[in-house]
Amino acid sequence: MPKNILVVLCIVASFIWASVATPGIATFYSSYIPSACYGNTPQGILIAAAGDAIWNNGAGCGKFYNVKCTGPRNPVPHPCTNSTVRVKIVDHCPGCQSTLDLSQPAFAKIANPVAGIINIDYW
Repeated sequence: MPKNILVVLCIVASFIWASVATPGIATFYSSYIPSACYGNTPQGILIAAAGDAIWNNGAGCGKFYNVKCTGPRNPVPHPCTNSTVRVKIVDHCPGCQSTLDLSQPAFAKIANPVAGIINIDYW
């Protein structure tokens, strides 16, 4: 009986995760300072620049997001690592075609950097 309860809990948890995750697109960049949110003060390496929707006129500064690769956006096969990374919004990426422009180390945790651009879920 306890195994059945555990299986049910895992299924419910996966539905909850799927319902709160938002699909998007991620790219990466490598010049982290200065940033729109923190100027010349470093914020570590697991950071991101936000596209306009997340940026929200600066309200996105300092917010944290979990990001997971969900698949390729170009011919690079199987770019995802099946990991999740937690990033802090430190900059704005006006006009970016991506939802999040991740630091290169953050991107590399969830996907092969050779891909350059990937589909993501973030929450």
